[in-house]
Amino acid sequence: MPILELSSAERSALRSDAHALKPIVLIGADGLTPAVVKEVNNGLKSHGLIKVRVFGDDREARVAIYNQLCEELGAAPIQHIGKLLVLFRPKVEKETEDKRRSKNGGPKVVMVKKFTRNPQRRPKPVATTVLGNQRVAAGGQVKRAKPRQVSAKKRQLG
Repeated sequence: MPILELSSAERSALRSDAHALKPIVLIGADGLTPAVVKEVNNGLKSHGLIKVRVFGDDREARVAIYNQLCEELGAAPIQHIGKLLVLFRPKVEKETEDKRRSKNGGPKVVMVKKFTRNPQRRPKPVATTVLGNQRVAAGGQVKRAKPRQVSAKKRQLG
């Protein structure tokens, strides 16, 4: 993959964003192994902007590692200060993540028909919030899927 090119203003903005970051990948005496490259790739996928710390005193080796990471992963070199390397690659948002999140048991707004005692009147649609452990029963009643657990102290009290 080719190295991502950024303007100096973009690099400057990313450098300021990276200032507060801590290194998420540490490269030891073994150097750049396939496992390290995989971890850097995972970090770029999830964060976009990462810091990498290289434990080694040879500056040329650190520069070589920096260039190799940028070439292999298609990342942009942002900053190289001492033993810290800052890399950037734009995150790609996936639609599958949004679909998975919508299936979670978070709060949902459900339209429920509320019937009145008078059979001549139409049922009213009412928006009801249903939590993750609740369900809508027949007749529009909201019921818990599992009974709420009572603490041991409350059980002793009564």
